[in-house]
Amino acid sequence: MVGPRRSVPSRVVLAGGSVLLLVAWLLGCGSEEGGDVSARCPEGQVRFDGACIDDPREDVVSDASDVDEPPGEDAAEDLGGSDAAVDVNAPDAGDWQVAECLPGQSATTLRGRVTIPSGELPLPGVSVYIPSAPPAPIETGARCVRCIDGTGRMPLAETTTDTWGEFTLSPVPHGENIPLVVEVGNWRRQVVIPEVQPCQVLSLSPEVTRLPRHQDEGDIPQFAVTTGGWDAIECLLRKIGIDDREFTPESGGGRVHLFAGRSGTDRYAPHLNSGAPFTQAWVWWERLDNLRQYDIILHSCEGSTHGSDKSVAARQALMEFTELGGRVFLSHYHYYWLSAGPEEFRRVANWASTDSALDSRETGLIDTSFAKGGQLAQWMMETGTVPYGEFPIDQPRGSIRDIDETLATLWVWIEPTCNPLIASAFPFLCSPGGRAIQYFSFNTPVLSSVEDQCGRVVFSDIHVSAGDNSSPERPFPTGCTSQGLTPQEKALVFMLFDLSRCVASDKF
Repeated sequence: MVGPRRSVPSRVVLAGGSVLLLVAWLLGCGSEEGGDVSARCPEGQVRFDGACIDDPREDVVSDASDVDEPPGEDAAEDLGGSDAAVDVNAPDAGDWQVAECLPGQSATTLRGRVTIPSGELPLPGVSVYIPSAPPAPIETGARCVRCIDGTGRMPLAETTTDTWGEFTLSPVPHGENIPLVVEVGNWRRQVVIPEVQPCQVLSLSPEVTRLPRHQDEGDIPQFAVTTGGWDAIECLLRKIGIDDREFTPESGGGRVHLFAGRSGTDRYAPHLNSGAPFTQAWVWWERLDNLRQYDIILHSCEGSTHGSDKSVAARQALMEFTELGGRVFLSHYHYYWLSAGPEEFRRVANWASTDSALDSRETGLIDTSFAKGGQLAQWMMETGTVPYGEFPIDQPRGSIRDIDETLATLWVWIEPTCNPLIASAFPFLCSPGGRAIQYFSFNTPVLSSVEDQCGRVVFSDIHVSAGDNSSPERPFPTGCTSQGLTPQEKALVFMLFDLSRCVASDKF
Protein backbone atom coordinates (compact mmCIF):
# COMPACT_ATOMS: atom_id res chain seq x y z
CA MET A 1 0.00 0.00 0.00
CA VAL A 2 1.45 3.34 -1.02
CA GLY A 3 0.85 6.23 1.33
CA PRO A 4 -0.32 9.71 0.36
CA ARG A 5 2.09 11.79 -1.65
CA ARG A 6 4.02 14.68 -0.20
CA SER A 7 5.19 17.82 -1.94
CA VAL A 8 8.79 17.49 -3.04
CA PRO A 9 11.23 20.20 -1.97
CA SER A 10 11.85 22.97 -4.46
CA ARG A 11 15.41 21.78 -4.99
CA VAL A 12 15.20 18.73 -7.26
CA VAL A 13 18.54 17.10 -8.10
CA LEU A 14 18.58 14.59 -10.95
CA ALA A 15 21.54 12.88 -12.54
CA GLY A 16 22.67 13.86 -16.01
CA GLY A 17 21.16 17.35 -15.93
CA SER A 18 17.64 15.97 -16.08
CA VAL A 19 16.08 18.68 -13.91
CA LEU A 20 15.52 20.77 -17.02
CA LEU A 21 13.96 17.79 -18.74
CA LEU A 22 11.66 17.22 -15.77
CA VAL A 23 10.63 20.87 -15.92
CA ALA A 24 9.88 20.52 -19.62
CA TRP A 25 7.83 17.44 -18.92
CA LEU A 26 5.91 19.14 -16.13
CA LEU A 27 5.05 22.05 -18.41
CA GLY A 28 4.22 20.01 -21.48
CA CYS A 29 2.80 16.76 -20.19
CA GLY A 30 2.23 17.05 -16.46
CA SER A 31 -1.50 17.66 -16.83
CA GLU A 32 -4.20 15.77 -18.62
CA GLU A 33 -5.23 19.01 -20.23
CA GLY A 34 -1.73 20.21 -21.17
CA GLY A 35 -0.90 23.89 -21.53
CA ASP A 36 0.13 26.22 -18.74
CA VAL A 37 -0.47 24.12 -15.64
CA SER A 38 0.94 26.72 -13.25
CA ALA A 39 -2.23 28.81 -13.60
CA ARG A 40 -4.21 26.10 -11.84
CA CYS A 41 -1.92 25.84 -8.80
CA PRO A 42 -0.77 28.34 -6.15
CA GLU A 43 2.11 30.60 -7.05
CA GLY A 44 5.41 28.76 -7.02
CA GLN A 45 3.83 25.37 -7.75
CA VAL A 46 2.97 23.30 -10.81
CA ARG A 47 0.59 20.38 -11.26
CA PHE A 48 2.24 16.97 -11.35
CA ASP A 49 0.52 13.57 -11.22
CA GLY A 50 -2.74 15.18 -10.17
CA ALA A 51 -1.24 17.25 -7.33
CA CYS A 52 0.34 20.70 -6.94
CA ILE A 53 4.04 20.45 -6.13
CA ASP A 54 6.81 23.00 -5.63
CA ASP A 55 8.06 24.26 -9.01
CA PRO A 56 11.48 22.71 -9.76
CA ARG A 57 12.35 25.85 -11.77
CA GLU A 58 12.57 27.78 -8.52
CA ASP A 59 15.92 26.20 -7.70
CA VAL A 60 17.29 24.37 -10.73
CA VAL A 61 20.75 22.99 -10.02
CA SER A 62 23.26 24.42 -12.45
CA ASP A 63 26.50 23.55 -10.65
CA ALA A 64 27.74 20.25 -12.05
CA SER A 65 29.31 19.44 -8.68
CA ASP A 66 25.80 19.19 -7.17
CA VAL A 67 24.66 16.53 -9.63
CA ASP A 68 25.30 12.85 -8.92
CA GLU A 69 27.69 11.35 -11.43
CA PRO A 70 26.16 8.47 -13.39
CA PRO A 71 27.62 5.06 -12.58
CA GLY A 72 30.33 3.82 -14.90
CA GLU A 73 30.25 0.62 -16.89
CA ASP A 74 31.77 -1.27 -13.97
CA ALA A 75 28.66 -0.59 -11.86
CA ALA A 76 26.42 -2.58 -14.19
CA GLU A 77 25.92 -6.32 -14.10
CA ASP A 78 24.57 -8.37 -16.98
CA LEU A 79 21.75 -10.46 -15.55
CA GLY A 80 21.90 -13.01 -18.31
CA GLY A 81 18.16 -13.67 -18.24
CA SER A 82 17.35 -10.54 -20.24
CA ASP A 83 19.09 -7.69 -22.02
CA ALA A 84 16.26 -5.34 -21.03
CA ALA A 85 17.85 -4.08 -17.82
CA VAL A 86 20.94 -4.22 -15.62
CA ASP A 87 21.45 -3.70 -11.89
CA VAL A 88 23.10 -0.50 -10.73
CA ASN A 89 23.95 1.07 -7.40
CA ALA A 90 22.09 4.27 -8.24
CA PRO A 91 19.88 5.08 -11.22
CA ASP A 92 21.08 7.37 -13.97
CA ALA A 93 18.25 9.55 -15.22
CA GLY A 94 19.79 10.07 -18.65
CA ASP A 95 17.87 12.14 -21.17
CA TRP A 96 14.31 11.62 -19.98
CA GLN A 97 11.49 12.58 -22.27
CA VAL A 98 7.80 11.72 -22.45
CA ALA A 99 6.51 11.22 -25.96
CA GLU A 100 3.27 12.75 -27.23
CA CYS A 101 1.93 9.68 -28.95
CA LEU A 102 -0.42 9.94 -31.94
CA PRO A 103 -4.04 8.79 -31.77
CA GLY A 104 -4.14 5.03 -32.08
CA GLN A 105 -0.63 4.61 -30.73
CA SER A 106 0.10 3.08 -27.36
CA ALA A 107 1.48 5.31 -24.64
CA THR A 108 5.07 4.53 -23.74
CA THR A 109 4.58 1.62 -21.34
CA LEU A 110 6.51 -0.84 -19.19
CA ARG A 111 5.01 -4.16 -18.20
CA GLY A 112 6.34 -6.86 -15.93
CA ARG A 113 5.85 -9.19 -13.01
CA VAL A 114 7.36 -8.90 -9.53
CA THR A 115 8.22 -12.10 -7.66
CA ILE A 116 9.90 -13.21 -4.47
CA PRO A 117 13.70 -13.54 -4.85
CA SER A 118 13.51 -17.19 -5.97
CA GLY A 119 11.04 -16.27 -8.71
CA GLU A 120 8.64 -18.98 -7.54
CA LEU A 121 5.79 -16.76 -6.32
CA PRO A 122 4.40 -13.42 -7.49
CA LEU A 123 3.94 -10.58 -5.01
CA PRO A 124 0.91 -8.29 -4.88
CA GLY A 125 0.94 -4.71 -3.64
CA VAL A 126 4.58 -3.98 -4.56
CA SER A 127 5.46 -0.42 -5.60
CA VAL A 128 7.01 -0.11 -9.05
CA TYR A 129 8.14 3.37 -10.04
CA ILE A 130 10.45 5.56 -12.06
CA PRO A 131 12.20 7.85 -9.57
CA SER A 132 12.68 11.57 -10.10
CA ALA A 133 15.98 11.28 -8.20
CA PRO A 134 18.07 8.44 -6.78
CA PRO A 135 16.04 7.00 -3.87
CA ALA A 136 17.32 7.73 -0.37
CA PRO A 137 19.14 4.85 1.34
CA ILE A 138 16.94 2.51 3.37
CA GLU A 139 17.71 2.66 7.08
CA THR A 140 18.23 -0.57 9.00
CA GLY A 141 16.76 -1.30 12.40
CA ALA A 142 13.55 -0.66 14.31
CA ARG A 143 11.99 2.60 13.12
CA CYS A 144 8.49 3.94 12.76
CA VAL A 145 7.26 3.63 9.16
CA ARG A 146 3.54 4.39 8.96
CA CYS A 147 1.57 4.37 5.73
CA ILE A 148 -0.21 7.61 6.67
CA ASP A 149 3.15 9.42 6.67
CA GLY A 150 3.62 8.74 2.95
CA THR A 151 6.80 7.78 1.18
CA GLY A 152 8.28 11.24 0.69
CA ARG A 153 9.18 10.39 -2.91
CA MET A 154 7.72 12.03 -6.01
CA PRO A 155 8.17 9.50 -8.83
CA LEU A 156 7.75 10.33 -12.49
CA ALA A 157 5.44 7.32 -12.78
CA GLU A 158 4.27 4.78 -10.21
CA THR A 159 1.97 1.80 -9.87
CA THR A 160 1.48 -1.28 -7.68
CA THR A 161 1.40 -4.93 -8.64
CA ASP A 162 -1.87 -6.85 -8.79
CA THR A 163 -2.65 -10.20 -7.16
CA TRP A 164 -0.55 -12.02 -9.76
CA GLY A 165 2.38 -9.64 -9.22
CA GLU A 166 1.87 -7.98 -12.59
CA PHE A 167 2.15 -4.28 -13.31
CA THR A 168 1.62 -1.84 -16.15
CA LEU A 169 3.47 1.45 -15.81
CA SER A 170 2.30 4.15 -18.21
CA PRO A 171 3.08 6.71 -19.50
CA VAL A 172 6.80 6.55 -18.88
CA PRO A 173 9.74 8.53 -20.27
CA HIS A 174 11.51 7.14 -23.29
CA GLY A 175 15.18 7.24 -24.11
CA GLU A 176 18.31 5.59 -22.79
CA ASN A 177 19.13 4.47 -19.24
CA ILE A 178 15.64 4.75 -17.76
CA PRO A 179 15.73 3.80 -14.05
CA LEU A 180 13.12 1.53 -12.51
CA VAL A 181 12.61 0.73 -8.81
CA VAL A 182 10.77 -2.26 -7.33
CA GLU A 183 10.10 -1.78 -3.61
CA VAL A 184 8.09 -3.26 -0.74
CA GLY A 185 9.02 -2.39 2.82
CA ASN A 186 12.80 -2.71 3.19
CA TRP A 187 13.06 -4.83 0.05
CA ARG A 188 14.22 -2.75 -2.90
CA ARG A 189 15.71 -3.46 -6.30
CA GLN A 190 16.92 -0.76 -8.69
CA VAL A 191 17.56 -1.45 -12.35
CA VAL A 192 18.28 0.64 -15.41
CA ILE A 193 16.56 -0.12 -18.69
CA PRO A 194 19.12 0.57 -21.44
CA GLU A 195 16.54 1.84 -23.93
CA VAL A 196 12.81 2.53 -23.98
CA GLN A 197 11.26 3.26 -27.36
CA PRO A 198 8.54 5.94 -27.51
CA CYS A 199 4.91 4.95 -27.95
CA GLN A 200 5.60 1.26 -27.51
CA VAL A 201 4.98 -1.39 -24.84
CA LEU A 202 8.13 -2.98 -23.41
CA SER A 203 7.71 -6.24 -21.48
CA LEU A 204 10.42 -6.84 -18.88
CA SER A 205 11.78 -10.27 -17.95
CA PRO A 206 10.72 -11.52 -14.48
CA GLU A 207 14.43 -12.02 -13.81
CA VAL A 208 14.79 -8.25 -13.95
CA THR A 209 11.86 -7.42 -11.68
CA ARG A 210 12.16 -10.10 -8.98
CA LEU A 211 13.26 -8.97 -5.52
CA PRO A 212 16.99 -9.21 -4.67
CA ARG A 213 18.61 -12.44 -3.56
CA HIS A 214 21.70 -10.76 -2.11
CA GLN A 215 22.97 -7.28 -1.39
CA ASP A 216 24.74 -6.98 -4.74
CA GLU A 217 21.26 -6.94 -6.29
CA GLY A 218 19.59 -4.56 -3.87
CA ASP A 219 18.21 -3.99 -0.38
CA ILE A 220 17.04 -6.81 1.91
CA PRO A 221 15.59 -6.36 5.42
CA GLN A 222 17.87 -7.14 8.35
CA PHE A 223 16.52 -10.39 9.81
CA ALA A 224 17.19 -12.03 13.16
CA VAL A 225 16.05 -15.66 13.29
CA THR A 226 16.06 -17.84 16.41
CA THR A 227 16.16 -21.55 15.68
CA GLY A 228 14.05 -24.23 17.32
CA GLY A 229 13.75 -27.98 17.08
CA TRP A 230 10.11 -27.85 15.96
CA ASP A 231 10.17 -25.24 13.20
CA ALA A 232 12.97 -24.35 10.78
CA ILE A 233 12.06 -20.83 9.72
CA GLU A 234 15.68 -20.24 8.69
CA CYS A 235 15.11 -22.78 5.92
CA LEU A 236 12.04 -20.91 4.69
CA LEU A 237 14.15 -17.79 4.12
CA ARG A 238 16.44 -19.87 1.90
CA LYS A 239 13.41 -21.24 0.03
CA ILE A 240 12.10 -17.77 -0.78
CA GLY A 241 15.44 -17.14 -2.46
CA ILE A 242 17.77 -15.38 -0.02
CA ASP A 243 21.31 -16.40 -0.97
CA ASP A 244 23.43 -18.38 1.51
CA ARG A 245 26.02 -15.58 1.55
CA GLU A 246 23.49 -13.44 3.44
CA PHE A 247 23.36 -15.87 6.40
CA THR A 248 26.22 -14.76 8.64
CA PRO A 249 27.16 -14.16 12.28
CA GLU A 250 26.28 -10.70 13.58
CA SER A 251 29.71 -9.37 12.58
CA GLY A 252 29.58 -10.89 9.11
CA GLY A 253 27.56 -8.22 7.31
CA GLY A 254 24.85 -10.56 6.02
CA ARG A 255 21.17 -9.69 6.13
CA VAL A 256 20.16 -12.81 8.10
CA HIS A 257 21.66 -13.51 11.54
CA LEU A 258 20.87 -16.83 13.21
CA PHE A 259 20.60 -17.36 16.99
CA ALA A 260 20.48 -20.73 18.73
CA GLY A 261 17.13 -21.52 20.34
CA ARG A 262 16.20 -24.61 22.34
CA SER A 263 16.72 -27.87 20.39
CA GLY A 264 17.48 -25.89 17.22
CA THR A 265 20.53 -25.90 15.01
CA ASP A 266 23.31 -23.94 16.72
CA ARG A 267 26.10 -23.46 14.19
CA TYR A 268 26.90 -23.12 10.51
CA ALA A 269 28.09 -26.03 8.38
CA PRO A 270 31.87 -26.04 7.77
CA HIS A 271 31.46 -24.68 4.22
CA LEU A 272 29.54 -21.62 5.47
CA ASN A 273 31.14 -19.03 7.76
CA SER A 274 33.77 -21.67 8.65
CA GLY A 275 31.26 -23.49 10.85
CA ALA A 276 30.91 -20.58 13.29
CA PRO A 277 28.61 -21.17 16.31
CA PHE A 278 25.45 -19.11 16.79
CA THR A 279 24.98 -16.73 19.70
CA GLN A 280 22.55 -18.25 22.20
CA ALA A 281 19.06 -16.79 21.71
CA TRP A 282 18.32 -16.44 25.43
CA VAL A 283 21.46 -14.30 25.82
CA TRP A 284 20.81 -12.16 22.75
CA TRP A 285 17.15 -11.27 23.38
CA GLU A 286 17.74 -9.96 26.90
CA ARG A 287 18.58 -6.42 25.78
CA LEU A 288 16.61 -3.97 23.64
CA ASP A 289 19.83 -2.63 22.16
CA ASN A 290 20.44 -6.06 20.62
CA LEU A 291 16.96 -6.27 19.14
CA ARG A 292 16.66 -2.76 17.75
CA GLN A 293 19.40 -3.39 15.17
CA TYR A 294 16.96 -5.57 13.21
CA ASP A 295 14.00 -4.87 10.96
CA ILE A 296 12.30 -8.24 11.50
CA ILE A 297 12.68 -10.90 14.21
CA LEU A 298 11.47 -14.45 13.50
CA HIS A 299 11.13 -16.94 16.37
CA SER A 300 11.00 -20.65 15.44
CA CYS A 301 9.03 -22.99 17.72
CA GLU A 302 11.20 -24.61 20.43
CA GLY A 303 8.82 -27.42 21.43
CA SER A 304 7.83 -25.80 24.72
CA THR A 305 7.46 -22.30 26.16
CA HIS A 306 10.81 -22.47 28.03
CA GLY A 307 9.71 -19.56 30.19
CA SER A 308 12.91 -19.64 32.24
CA ASP A 309 14.78 -18.49 29.10
CA LYS A 310 12.54 -15.46 28.67
CA SER A 311 13.04 -13.09 31.57
CA VAL A 312 10.74 -10.21 32.42
CA ALA A 313 13.39 -7.90 30.96
CA ALA A 314 13.47 -9.88 27.70
CA ARG A 315 9.68 -9.84 27.38
CA GLN A 316 9.63 -6.10 27.97
CA ALA A 317 12.44 -5.60 25.44
CA LEU A 318 10.51 -7.44 22.73
CA MET A 319 7.43 -5.27 23.24
CA GLU A 320 9.54 -2.09 23.23
CA PHE A 321 11.25 -3.27 20.03
CA THR A 322 7.88 -3.43 18.30
CA GLU A 323 6.83 -0.05 19.69
CA LEU A 324 9.92 1.46 18.07
CA GLY A 325 8.75 0.06 14.75
CA GLY A 326 10.21 -3.46 14.81
CA ARG A 327 8.37 -6.42 13.29
CA VAL A 328 8.04 -9.84 14.94
CA PHE A 329 6.85 -13.28 13.84
CA LEU A 330 6.11 -15.84 16.57
CA SER A 331 5.67 -19.55 15.88
CA HIS A 332 3.52 -21.73 18.19
CA TYR A 333 5.09 -21.97 21.68
CA HIS A 334 6.54 -18.49 21.32
CA TYR A 335 3.06 -17.36 22.34
CA TYR A 336 4.76 -17.10 25.74
CA TRP A 337 6.00 -13.62 24.72
CA LEU A 338 2.32 -12.63 24.56
CA SER A 339 0.63 -14.76 27.20
CA ALA A 340 3.27 -13.91 29.83
CA GLY A 341 4.37 -10.60 28.36
CA PRO A 342 3.67 -7.04 29.48
CA GLU A 343 0.03 -6.19 30.14
CA GLU A 344 -0.54 -4.69 26.66
CA PHE A 345 0.56 -7.95 25.01
CA ARG A 346 -1.53 -10.08 27.38
CA ARG A 347 -4.68 -8.18 26.39
CA VAL A 348 -4.46 -9.24 22.73
CA ALA A 349 -5.52 -12.87 23.18
CA ASN A 350 -6.84 -15.45 25.65
CA TRP A 351 -4.72 -18.60 25.70
CA ALA A 352 -5.50 -22.21 26.49
CA SER A 353 -4.09 -23.57 29.74
CA THR A 354 -2.23 -26.20 27.76
CA ASP A 355 -1.47 -26.88 24.13
CA SER A 356 -3.96 -28.98 22.21
CA ALA A 357 -2.71 -31.02 19.30
CA LEU A 358 -5.49 -31.44 16.75
CA ASP A 359 -5.74 -33.90 13.89
CA SER A 360 -2.57 -33.96 11.84
CA ARG A 361 -4.26 -32.33 8.86
CA GLU A 362 -7.06 -29.77 8.87
CA THR A 363 -8.48 -27.13 6.53
CA GLY A 364 -7.48 -23.56 7.21
CA LEU A 365 -10.19 -20.96 6.55
CA ILE A 366 -9.10 -17.45 5.53
CA ASP A 367 -11.04 -14.47 6.85
CA THR A 368 -12.00 -12.58 3.69
CA SER A 369 -14.02 -9.89 5.46
CA PHE A 370 -11.16 -7.38 5.16
CA ALA A 371 -9.15 -6.33 2.12
CA LYS A 372 -5.85 -8.07 2.88
CA GLY A 373 -7.63 -11.28 3.86
CA GLY A 374 -9.44 -11.28 0.53
CA GLN A 375 -6.14 -10.64 -1.23
CA LEU A 376 -4.52 -13.58 0.61
CA ALA A 377 -7.40 -15.87 -0.39
CA GLN A 378 -7.22 -14.81 -4.04
CA TRP A 379 -3.42 -15.07 -4.10
CA MET A 380 -3.45 -18.53 -2.52
CA MET A 381 -5.98 -19.72 -5.09
CA GLU A 382 -4.03 -18.31 -8.03
CA THR A 383 -0.63 -19.59 -6.89
CA GLY A 384 -1.70 -23.12 -5.93
CA THR A 385 -4.43 -25.69 -6.25
CA VAL A 386 -6.49 -24.55 -3.27
CA PRO A 387 -10.10 -23.33 -3.40
CA TYR A 388 -10.79 -19.69 -2.65
CA GLY A 389 -10.60 -18.96 1.06
CA GLU A 390 -9.08 -22.22 2.32
CA PHE A 391 -5.92 -24.32 2.29
CA PRO A 392 -4.66 -27.52 3.98
CA ILE A 393 -2.72 -27.17 7.24
CA ASP A 394 -0.42 -29.88 8.62
CA GLN A 395 0.13 -30.10 12.38
CA PRO A 396 -2.29 -27.37 13.50
CA ARG A 397 -2.46 -26.40 17.16
CA GLY A 398 -5.19 -25.00 19.39
CA SER A 399 -3.26 -22.73 21.74
CA ILE A 400 -5.64 -19.78 21.42
CA ARG A 401 -9.05 -19.55 23.04
CA ASP A 402 -9.88 -16.25 21.37
CA ILE A 403 -8.44 -12.89 20.39
CA ASP A 404 -9.61 -9.35 21.10
CA GLU A 405 -10.63 -8.31 17.59
CA THR A 406 -10.64 -4.65 18.59
CA LEU A 407 -6.87 -4.98 19.05
CA ALA A 408 -5.91 -7.79 16.66
CA THR A 409 -6.83 -9.11 13.23
CA LEU A 410 -7.89 -12.69 12.58
CA TRP A 411 -6.40 -14.12 9.37
CA VAL A 412 -6.81 -17.91 9.42
CA TRP A 413 -8.68 -20.39 11.62
CA ILE A 414 -9.86 -23.99 11.49
CA GLU A 415 -13.09 -25.65 12.58
CA PRO A 416 -11.45 -28.66 14.22
CA THR A 417 -12.41 -32.26 13.76
CA CYS A 418 -13.41 -33.03 17.34
CA ASN A 419 -13.08 -36.61 18.48
CA PRO A 420 -14.31 -37.46 22.01
CA LEU A 421 -10.83 -37.09 23.52
CA ILE A 422 -10.34 -33.57 22.16
CA ALA A 423 -13.94 -32.60 22.97
CA SER A 424 -13.54 -33.59 26.62
CA ALA A 425 -10.09 -32.04 27.08
CA PHE A 426 -10.66 -28.86 25.10
CA PRO A 427 -14.37 -28.03 25.07
CA PHE A 428 -13.71 -24.44 23.95
CA LEU A 429 -12.64 -25.84 20.57
CA CYS A 430 -15.58 -28.19 20.15
CA SER A 431 -18.47 -26.10 21.44
CA PRO A 432 -20.86 -24.54 18.89
CA GLY A 433 -18.97 -21.89 16.98
CA GLY A 434 -15.67 -23.15 18.37
CA ARG A 435 -12.61 -22.45 16.27
CA ALA A 436 -8.85 -22.82 16.49
CA ILE A 437 -7.19 -19.60 15.36
CA GLN A 438 -4.05 -20.26 13.33
CA TYR A 439 -2.91 -16.78 12.28
CA PHE A 440 -3.53 -13.36 13.77
CA SER A 441 -1.70 -10.05 13.75
CA PHE A 442 -1.71 -6.78 15.65
CA ASN A 443 0.02 -3.41 15.54
CA THR A 444 1.88 -1.70 18.37
CA PRO A 445 1.77 0.13 20.70
CA VAL A 446 -1.27 -2.07 21.27
CA LEU A 447 -3.46 0.50 23.00
CA SER A 448 -2.48 3.49 20.85
CA SER A 449 -4.63 4.98 18.11
CA VAL A 450 -3.99 3.79 14.56
CA GLU A 451 -2.08 6.93 13.59
CA ASP A 452 0.36 6.40 16.49
CA GLN A 453 1.16 2.73 15.89
CA CYS A 454 4.61 1.84 14.53
CA GLY A 455 5.26 -1.90 14.89
CA ARG A 456 3.64 -5.19 13.99
CA VAL A 457 3.42 -8.74 15.37
CA VAL A 458 2.22 -11.89 13.57
CA PHE A 459 1.47 -15.09 15.48
CA SER A 460 1.13 -18.53 13.88
CA ASP A 461 -0.14 -21.61 15.73
CA ILE A 462 1.25 -23.98 13.10
CA HIS A 463 4.74 -25.20 12.28
CA VAL A 464 5.28 -23.54 8.96
CA SER A 465 8.48 -25.36 7.99
CA ALA A 466 7.83 -28.80 9.41
CA GLY A 467 9.41 -30.51 6.39
CA ASP A 468 12.92 -29.35 7.34
CA ASN A 469 15.15 -30.39 10.23
CA SER A 470 16.52 -27.81 12.66
CA SER A 471 18.57 -29.59 15.33
CA PRO A 472 22.09 -29.39 16.75
CA GLU A 473 22.95 -32.47 14.69
CA ARG A 474 22.14 -30.58 11.47
CA PRO A 475 24.32 -27.45 11.16
CA PHE A 476 22.77 -24.83 8.90
CA PRO A 477 21.91 -25.31 6.07
CA THR A 478 22.25 -29.11 6.02
CA GLY A 479 18.82 -29.53 7.63
CA CYS A 480 17.12 -27.57 4.84
CA THR A 481 16.19 -30.46 2.58
CA SER A 482 12.54 -29.99 1.55
CA GLN A 483 11.71 -28.83 -1.95
CA GLY A 484 9.02 -26.40 -3.05
CA LEU A 485 6.60 -24.49 -0.86
CA THR A 486 3.64 -26.11 0.88
CA PRO A 487 0.34 -24.21 1.06
CA GLN A 488 0.95 -23.24 4.70
CA GLU A 489 4.45 -22.06 3.79
CA LYS A 490 2.97 -19.95 1.01
CA ALA A 491 0.62 -18.38 3.53
CA LEU A 492 3.61 -17.45 5.68
CA VAL A 493 5.43 -16.02 2.65
CA PHE A 494 2.47 -13.70 2.11
CA MET A 495 2.45 -12.75 5.81
CA LEU A 496 6.23 -12.29 5.83
CA PHE A 497 6.23 -9.71 3.06
CA ASP A 498 3.14 -8.04 4.51
CA LEU A 499 5.02 -7.84 7.82
CA SER A 500 7.72 -5.70 6.20
CA ARG A 501 5.34 -3.07 4.79
CA CYS A 502 4.53 0.31 6.27
CA VAL A 503 2.19 -0.01 9.24
CA ALA A 504 -1.52 0.61 8.75
CA SER A 505 -4.71 -0.71 10.24
CA ASP A 506 -6.07 -3.85 8.65
CA LYS A 507 -9.58 -2.64 9.47
CA PHE A 508 -10.31 -0.80 6.25
